[in-house]
Amino acid sequence: MGPVIRPATPADIPALHMLVESAFRGDRARGGWTHEADLLGGQRTDPAALAEAIADPDHAILIAFDGDVAIGCVEVKRAGSGRSALGLLSVRPDRQAEGLGRRLVAAAEDHARAHHGATRMEMTVIATRAELIAWYERQGYCRTGETRPFPMDDPRFGLPRVPLSFIVLDRSIA
Repeated sequence: MGPVIRPATPADIPALHMLVESAFRGDRARGGWTHEADLLGGQRTDPAALAEAIADPDHAILIAFDGDVAIGCVEVKRAGSGRSALGLLSVRPDRQAEGLGRRLVAAAEDHARAHHGATRMEMTVIATRAELIAWYERQGYCRTGETRPFPMDDPRFGLPRVPLSFIVLDRSIA
């Protein structure tokens, strides 16, 4: 039996925050291949932002547990016009390469279909993250050709060490 994936609750915020930060920032994140530690300093998110997402009926953060240990999460939010957006995909660095990322993406797509009526899922990925973009492409996501600016002056999303932008990926989930 694998990890249990369920919607996060306010009680999960401390574990969720620690999980996300460990996957994306600082030296602990370097233990996994998905980190952004070389591109961004500062935080990836904060407890207030997580609480806001959990409380918003158009958002969900799905969290994966192995026993009572949070090992992964993904955010799903309604994006309008039959679309949902996937974000915040995080897997503990010491649990990467076990297939949990794929399971979380599938759970996010199931949630988007069931709760948002979505037929397409989109996401933004930092344009320089070639290995991560390739991973999403192997999951069936395609580059749309659209780019979006990175919030370079908003420390809630991190402190960029280099100029950054996003590319948009999407796929049908119908």
